[in-house]
Amino acid sequence: MSRIVVSDVEAGYGSVRVLHGVSISVEAGETVALLGTNGNGKSTLIHCIMGIVEPTAGSITLETDDGARIELVGKTPQEVVELGISLVPEGRRLFPRLTVEENLMLGAYREAARRQIGDNLAFCFEAFPVLAERRRQLAGSMSGGEQQMLAIARALMSEPRILLVDEPSVGLAPILVSRVIAKIRELKEQRNLTVLMAEQNFNQAIKIADRGYIIVHGDIAFAASSAAALAENEMVKQYYLGA
Repeated sequence: MSRIVVSDVEAGYGSVRVLHGVSISVEAGETVALLGTNGNGKSTLIHCIMGIVEPTAGSITLETDDGARIELVGKTPQEVVELGISLVPEGRRLFPRLTVEENLMLGAYREAARRQIGDNLAFCFEAFPVLAERRRQLAGSMSGGEQQMLAIARALMSEPRILLVDEPSVGLAPILVSRVIAKIRELKEQRNLTVLMAEQNFNQAIKIADRGYIIVHGDIAFAASSAAALAENEMVKQYYLGA
C-alpha cells in the first residue's frame, strides 16, 4: 500500500491562483474526504496529484511500501497511472460512442494491469452486474448512475493502489448517491485501496471517510483527525448541516 503527501502546493490556471499552499496527507488504507463547495479548489488539487495540472510551487510525494519516495510534480498523467494511482473524474468523462466493455478495456492502460485484464474485467462485472448485462451497450445511452458505476469500474481496471474520486455525487439522484458512496467503501475494502474523495455532499462523504479536510478558497480551513471531529466542526455545522 502507498500514501500521498501534499506539501505547500500552489496551483492555478494562467494568472488565476486556485490553491494557496495546500498541505494534506492520505495514509495507506485510509479513506480521506476533501470537502468544499464548488470553486474552492477540490478538483484542482486532485488534478495536481494526477499530473493534469502542474503546481507552481510545493511537492506531491508518493511513498510506497518499499520505502521509495517518488515526486509526482512534473510527471505526466500516464506516469502517475503507471505508479498505481487512478482517477474517477468529475462528470464521469466516458467515451459515449464506445461500449461499456470498450470503456473498461481503455482503463487497463497501465502496463501492470494489461496482464490481468481478464481477471479485472470479471471483477468489475461481478461488482457491477448491470455493466455485465450491458457490456455491448453504448456508454452514452446509459443512465447517470450507470455511467458513474462504469467510471469507477474503468478506474479499477488499472489495478490502482490509490483511487482518487472527484465529486461522485454530481448529477445523481439522492438514492443513487447513497448507493455509489456505499459501493466505493465496499470496493475499497475488497481491493485494499487508499482513497481520496473530493465531495461537496458532506452527509454522504462522512459515511465512509476515516477523516477529512475542508478546503475554502484554495486553503485548507480545517483538518480533522477523525470523521467525528469533522462532524463536530463549527464550519461543517454552518455550511453543511444548517446549524
